Amino acid sequence: MIDTDHHRGLEEAHALAEALRPALHRLYRQLRRESDDPGLSPLHALLLVAVMRQPGIGVAELARMEKLRGPTISGHVKAMERDGLIIRSAPDPSDRRRNGLIATEKGQELIKSLKQRRTDWLASELVKLSADQRAAIRAAIAPLEEIGQ
Repeated sequence: MIDTDHHRGLEEAHALAEALRPALHRLYRQLRRESDDPGLSPLHALLLVAVMRQPGIGVAELARMEKLRGPTISGHVKAMERDGLIIRSAPDPSDRRRNGLIATEKGQELIKSLKQRRTDWLASELVKLSADQRAAIRAAIAPLEEIGQ
């Protein structure tokens, strides 16, 4: 009996994933389309947020975290420095070759503005839904946050 319940649960989870994945993908694409800044590529926004979350992160560590090659990240970091989005911190006294990355005020403001545009767009879409639909979305937030933890 338990095996049948487990099998049924797996089938239900798979069907739910099949229905949820395209909806999440469309929402994410639309959210990005509505809020992206022409002066900030999606990759640079991603890297900038990572630097803001971990001020002083090194280029190699950032590359590992984002699963990109070191030379690839280095080119993007140089472009972001040139654009005034990040700066390098003073060298680490224990390893003069290592210096971390820090988001500038300009970089932080760009990300803050991007997040605000995304929130504004999402709110403008949510207000079009019924109170019951908004309640259903609110109820789904906690379980969705558990996925991938």
